[in-house]
Amino acid sequence: MAKNKKPVPRKSADAPELKDEQQTNALCALALDLAEHEAGAPMNAELREKDAEFHKLVRKLLNQQKDEVLYGAVELARYEDIGAWQLLRDAIEEAAGTVLLRRDGAPTMEINAFAIPLFVRSSGGLDAAQDFQDPEAFEALVASFQEAGLEGPKAKVVLLRHAYDLNEVDNITYSHLHAMVRDAANAMTDKKLVPMPALERSMSGWSPTAFGADDTAVELRFLIGFALKREDDPFYTVPAGEAAADAYFAERMERYQQWTGSVTPLVQRCLSSSGAARPELNFLYQDLFFGAKEQALNEHAMLQLLSELGQALQEHGIAAGQASAIVGPADVDDEMLLRVQLYGPDGGAPLASCDKPLAMAADLELEVDDVRDALASIGVHQLSVALRFDERGLPLEVQALT
Repeated sequence: MAKNKKPVPRKSADAPELKDEQQTNALCALALDLAEHEAGAPMNAELREKDAEFHKLVRKLLNQQKDEVLYGAVELARYEDIGAWQLLRDAIEEAAGTVLLRRDGAPTMEINAFAIPLFVRSSGGLDAAQDFQDPEAFEALVASFQEAGLEGPKAKVVLLRHAYDLNEVDNITYSHLHAMVRDAANAMTDKKLVPMPALERSMSGWSPTAFGADDTAVELRFLIGFALKREDDPFYTVPAGEAAADAYFAERMERYQQWTGSVTPLVQRCLSSSGAARPELNFLYQDLFFGAKEQALNEHAMLQLLSELGQALQEHGIAAGQASAIVGPADVDDEMLLRVQLYGPDGGAPLASCDKPLAMAADLELEVDDVRDALASIGVHQLSVALRFDERGLPLEVQALT
């Protein structure tokens, strides 16, 4: 009788860590290739194939919840090429916050996640127990998005009944947001109640604060919503041509500013349903989720910087009009920062040195202009610009800003 042959061992599969590394490198390499293509120029067949492969891989990694690969590729591109870094980050953020719904015989539908950051000023801070406890105000707030022309008349808009704090928003990764959009899509298109685990997981609760009852608290909150519409809805089509596009966005900004004024009482009721004094609100611009988060973090960092500088002036008993400042980039542990050093009327050692993050693709001239405007708001008008700050913290090649 013939003996059974020993089975031939199968080829061992790549270890998960090795596969993740390969996908990280592949995604970064595709971004590098695509970043070399001149914007607006036609793609050849090879580049079109790479572009399709690039977007397919991004969607696959989002669906597989491979955040470590996505963030790793973005970090790798950051050290390779700034254009590739920006292209890759933008592509992942857009794909994470967008889901296309295709059904036979029906138009393709698109759902996007948007966010509205706002700073809330109150006495003693917000109370989580009062978060969105006024149903009438909430329903009117949701309806206002279309009534004010922020979303298309044929779109379906939902708003989450929760004001997210910064920690909650910071915990929403690329793949978590993508899962939230899918949850929202299922809820908006299915007539039955469906589970929404990603949405529920996102509302982890506000971080504790140490505000006293009489303290003036300024807190960052985010309203998060979803808009479902036809992919070809003309309401969302940006006109061709720079002048027409600029006019389109200017009109939308005007509608948004009018909307913030009209809904302020509704949002106040959603955040504080008791008879206590209503909080003051300062809205930032509505954007897709990650764009809104970025602008909020930048504004938050600026407010922290102004707070530290104001405290330094107070501690030294110096009027803001007598102070001067030097602003410029600084490299700290391979992280680019924008540094502001504050000086008294007699010069000498700085009264304070404060840093805020500086994005890789930031326009330094615009960043300096923003700092100048912010310093002017607290009364500091004498500003100089340094080419950079060295490793000892000394400003180099300083020029007065006129």
